[in-house]
Amino acid sequence: MNTLTTRQTVVDLCVELSQRGHFSGTGGNIALRVDADHIAVTPSATDYLTMTPADVCVLRLADLAQVEGDGVPSVETGLHARVLRARPDVQASIHTHQPVASGCALLGQALEVPPGALQRSLGVRVPMIGYAPSGSAWLSSKLARRLRGNTNAYLMRNHGALCCGISTSAALQAVEDLETLARTHLLRLIHARAETEPTMRSALRRVTDALAA
Repeated sequence: MNTLTTRQTVVDLCVELSQRGHFSGTGGNIALRVDADHIAVTPSATDYLTMTPADVCVLRLADLAQVEGDGVPSVETGLHARVLRARPDVQASIHTHQPVASGCALLGQALEVPPGALQRSLGVRVPMIGYAPSGSAWLSSKLARRLRGNTNAYLMRNHGALCCGISTSAALQAVEDLETLARTHLLRLIHARAETEPTMRSALRRVTDALAA
């Protein structure tokens, strides 16, 4: 089994997500499908700008036994495995703490997606997964209950987002589109708050300007 190309893709994708501001330091993780039986996963607690293909872990999808890689698999491996088992069409699963969508994840509400390009990328709705500790079987089981074949983005209460796609480019696009949707949603909430609380308009305007930048 030659996994070098997939492991290099994991590294490249992590660097790109870091450069776009969706990963920071060791925050965020990825799983890519190698074949029907194996996945490649980011290593735990490794700076993505210094990570090499040798650090990337290759696991059996069925039981998550490690078959290649010098690193320790991400604590969120079980989360990604749930997606890749349930969605044979998915090639890439990305968990981020991207700034604006993570803000929405603190609010505890699902996001409705307007018709058009965003809906084609994300689905008609971005579900909110209830809180559970990071890396826990409880969190992955909560996600598993909400997985749908036509939904490619999920918010996790207090824990960022998970996006997936039929290719690495599709999953990356879902990350970007979720951030766009989240920004629009927060701006709408801020404008509504400013209408009802005039004394806060100046402060809210500064937040609006920051989000729109």
